[in-house]
Amino acid sequence: MSATKANDAEVFALLKDKLYTPVIGDILDQMGYTKQFLPFEIQPMREEMKVVGRAMTVVVEDVSGFQGKPFGLLTEALDQLESNEVYLARGAKAQCATWGEILTATAKLRGSVGAVVDGFHRDTPQILTQDFPVFSRGSYAQDSGPRGKVTEFRVPLQIGQVDIQPGDIVFGDVDGVLIIPQAVEAEVIERALEKASTENVVRNAIENGMSATEAFATYGVL
Repeated sequence: MSATKANDAEVFALLKDKLYTPVIGDILDQMGYTKQFLPFEIQPMREEMKVVGRAMTVVVEDVSGFQGKPFGLLTEALDQLESNEVYLARGAKAQCATWGEILTATAKLRGSVGAVVDGFHRDTPQILTQDFPVFSRGSYAQDSGPRGKVTEFRVPLQIGQVDIQPGDIVFGDVDGVLIIPQAVEAEVIERALEKASTENVVRNAIENGMSATEAFATYGVL
């Protein structure tokens, strides 16, 4: 099953309902894509948050003091977000918040389905009232204005060990965030849905008395 611009919303809703990061990660490993998880420090603001969408990639770089245009190209990046996209930002080294209340409101209005930042967020109570999934390294109120700015967006980037192209699928839940490359998304989705279904069968078998060894020998899933 492949997601396209025409049916992204339908496919992503199915994935959000049926899949979870462990099963997708296992499939990616089996296919040779062994570096698809973002750093483990990037976590949802709430455990129940889940995000599925296409990466709108953003680059944040360090600055020292207020220089030129405040925040760089941040507003331009926000204003051209599209439906079913995830704002995915590679953070700078500066310890500051790269996501907050107003950014959340803007992204949500544009049809974005979530934000994943390799950095910190702030305005935690105000974000949580907007029912919008945000993943970050945690909450920290220090402003990015004199410390970081957006220099590029919709460009290839790397977060941790993961190489990301604009339009790749971003999938995140309580167990982390991973990237599904567009080139293999159809196969990954199909195999992950099959594995998730098999895992349910295995769990039922074990709960009905089958040993773990027998279950693994029978189904090949653990």
